[in-house]
Amino acid sequence: MGVNYDFSGYATKNDLKCSDGRTIRKNAFKDCDGQTVPLVWQHQHNDIDNVLGHALLENREDGVYCYGFFNDDEAGQKAKKRVNNGDITHMSIYANQLKQDHGNVLHGMIREVSLVLAGANPGALIDFPILAHSGEELEDEAIIYLDDADSISLFHAEEEEVEETEEEVVEHADKEDDMDEDKKKEEQEEEKGETIQDVFDTLNEKQKKVVYYMIGQALQDKEEEDDEEGEDMKHNVFDNEQYGPVLSHDDLKTIFADAKRCGSLRDAVENFVDNNEELMHAITDHNGVSRTYGIANIDYLFPEAQALNNGAPEFIKRPDEWVSTVMGGVHHTPFSRVKSLFADITMEDARAKGFIKDYANPKIKTEEVFSLLKRETTPTTVYKKQKLDRDDVIDIVDFNVVSWLKAEMRMMLDEEIARAILVGDGRSAASNDKINELCIRPIWTDESLFTIPKRHTFAANTTDAAKAKKFIEMAIRARKDYRGSGSPVLFTTEDWVTEMLLLEDGVNRSLYKDVSELATKMRVSKIVTVPVMENLTRTIATGDDAGTWNLMGLIVNLNDYNVGADKGGAVAMFDDFDIDYNQQKYLIETRCSGALTKPYSAIAIEWK
Repeated sequence: MGVNYDFSGYATKNDLKCSDGRTIRKNAFKDCDGQTVPLVWQHQHNDIDNVLGHALLENREDGVYCYGFFNDDEAGQKAKKRVNNGDITHMSIYANQLKQDHGNVLHGMIREVSLVLAGANPGALIDFPILAHSGEELEDEAIIYLDDADSISLFHAEEEEVEETEEEVVEHADKEDDMDEDKKKEEQEEEKGETIQDVFDTLNEKQKKVVYYMIGQALQDKEEEDDEEGEDMKHNVFDNEQYGPVLSHDDLKTIFADAKRCGSLRDAVENFVDNNEELMHAITDHNGVSRTYGIANIDYLFPEAQALNNGAPEFIKRPDEWVSTVMGGVHHTPFSRVKSLFADITMEDARAKGFIKDYANPKIKTEEVFSLLKRETTPTTVYKKQKLDRDDVIDIVDFNVVSWLKAEMRMMLDEEIARAILVGDGRSAASNDKINELCIRPIWTDESLFTIPKRHTFAANTTDAAKAKKFIEMAIRARKDYRGSGSPVLFTTEDWVTEMLLLEDGVNRSLYKDVSELATKMRVSKIVTVPVMENLTRTIATGDDAGTWNLMGLIVNLNDYNVGADKGGAVAMFDDFDIDYNQQKYLIETRCSGALTKPYSAIAIEWK
């Protein structure tokens, strides 16, 4: 727009936390774009002389910008002079019809813009006062902003449009001139006596909130009279009060009458608050809790919460005791390409034969026939990869986040390898993350030469107790086919262990007093529960065992399972730094193989 306004600046900025704890979000006041609202001094609505002019609003990406026009009367021209001198640099808004979400202002209507001594929104500043002499506008413009609480800097531009590249610092007038100006102001104030602003500045924050509340309620009453259909929320967006009781005009008269009597508006407001408990409930602390006693926002005094475990978050994870049992129980070799050779001498032709001497019909001796079996297992790579912004690594000072992250990576790598050894990783064969089952062969789904399948079909109405009883029987009977090393371990789920321990005899006595007694009954060295075995099924497409089978347990001595890794293929952690993205990257991986190495060394118990 053309330069025909007296000043301009942001009435409010987006995404800046105001002093009352609220944050105005983008386009919260977009419906106000192009509207003209009154320009007021310090939100004082009780006197028409406090209306200094009007402001044209412009909704922008980063807030609401306004163009201010001062009236030609004495009050407007005084305000104009104060703005041009840089005495007043802040603006504030009064808004109603608010919609909020946890301190975020999402919508509202601006009803007036005020010039204030100190604004609640840190971005609501006057940035373009128009300087004029003898009633004519100058080509010069100035940006006024606060460097800190004690200084104001003015930057001038030579062109009509202000550009940052052409800014130059303009020094203030010398101290002697400042002293003369201050002296004149003091003489003028002495002639006029104490002003309303002087009185208002004597109030503390709580008392100022009461005054704001009173004015806001008075305006609300007036607006409701003018608009019978209006049920909108009306209050100052920068005030921290919530909606409470209505303050009548008689209450205002009472306060001002008391101020005349005692000679102090501050004392009058304080007396009114002390004698009006209902009004006190309308004054709330920063999180909306009403207080009629003690210290508002007392939680500011509470000590900071302290993290346990030296600040490092505790992992929420599945029980993983079984992982160490698997990883510590398997047999390890320093090579990854494993070839297994077997000679099957269980065939009938492999038996030794007798020879009968018969002179009439001489017998001939026949040769033994048996088969050789061979299986090769090659390695595959299993890994975990992570990265952190280096800034975050530096900023986290309560604990060593890198060590904590690496511990998680190793823990999850071990769990995944242990899962792949027992039952496979469970991913689809088409998944890019699938662990190749020809390289780390799952015990559960291995060839019947290595894992003996023991299956039973239950009737539809079979109870869990009956299934548990059959589980024990199948484990005991299957041991006659077991050809693995030593005494094996039973890997199963917590649910099946519970069902077996709950089995009772005819007089309601437990059959097994503990897990050790149950393990002895099932002819295993111990029972290990594995969470990842819960609800596992597999489907067999053809043959006598076609159908979907549920896994109950695996019986195996893990010393018969070989995990091989070549030199350099063992578990290793790698660190790298990405200069372009300022990121720390971490990789843990191993390249290994795994397979049962003894025929009939495992038993898989299943049901459907």
